Amino acid sequence: MCRWLAYSGTPVLLETLLYRPRHSLIDQSLHARLGAETTNGDGFGVGWYTDSRDSPGVVRDTSPAWNNRNLREIASHVRSPLFFAHIRASTGSAVQQTNCHPFRHGRWMWMHNGAVTDFHRLRRDLALAVDPVLFSGIEGSTDSEIMFHLALTFGLDQDPPGAVARMAGFVERLGHEHGVEFPLQMTVAVTDGLRTWAFRHSSEGVSRSLFFSNRVETLRRLHPDVTFLREVSDETRLVVSEPLGDLPGAWTEVPDGSCFVVQPGTDELREFTPVALQVY
Repeated sequence: MCRWLAYSGTPVLLETLLYRPRHSLIDQSLHARLGAETTNGDGFGVGWYTDSRDSPGVVRDTSPAWNNRNLREIASHVRSPLFFAHIRASTGSAVQQTNCHPFRHGRWMWMHNGAVTDFHRLRRDLALAVDPVLFSGIEGSTDSEIMFHLALTFGLDQDPPGAVARMAGFVERLGHEHGVEFPLQMTVAVTDGLRTWAFRHSSEGVSRSLFFSNRVETLRRLHPDVTFLREVSDETRLVVSEPLGDLPGAWTEVPDGSCFVVQPGTDELREFTPVALQVY
């Protein structure tokens, strides 16, 4: 599978979170603790917004994150208030640049950890459900990119949680039509540059790990000596596949079947339930 992080808050250099923590995403590319694989070396990607919050910049590569000099260079110079980072372990699709996350469409950015079970059997029908106007934007061969374009098709611009619920329901119903018992495994992050939605769901009810950082004001009281906490705003938040360190009280696990929304003001934890759609 994969590991990822989504950051929102005070603008920081990407290296602050990609390299400096004890169990940073770069460390996880070699030594993941909670993933399906220990090593995530089938490529990486970073995507970030500027203060104008327009379409994000995205850089992706097929080399392992742990020894990519370009990633190190970018991370030490790019400062952003909202960024995604992803390290990939392929579930069967080719190791190529267009299969690396995050994926981008207009102002939207998307990344995924998990899999559509028996994707090779479902791929054609899934692809046919994508809006023809959007279809030409699919560059790679992953289930993750198809999921993104299905969410766009099902109304991501108007209703992000509803669109992802309809995407998940469509994948599950189609999978069941093809005799797949547990069609979907996913932790997904999607953002429009202002808000970030993170979803944890699986058809089997045993989903991949996902955590969010606790409120900064609470962590400052617990750990007044941590410099990073003094330098960021109260609204700063991280969502991660696995914690970046062992700081007591820093992390809360996202419950299975949930959506965590990072937004201006008060963040929200909501129930997430797929919405079944008719398959043709």
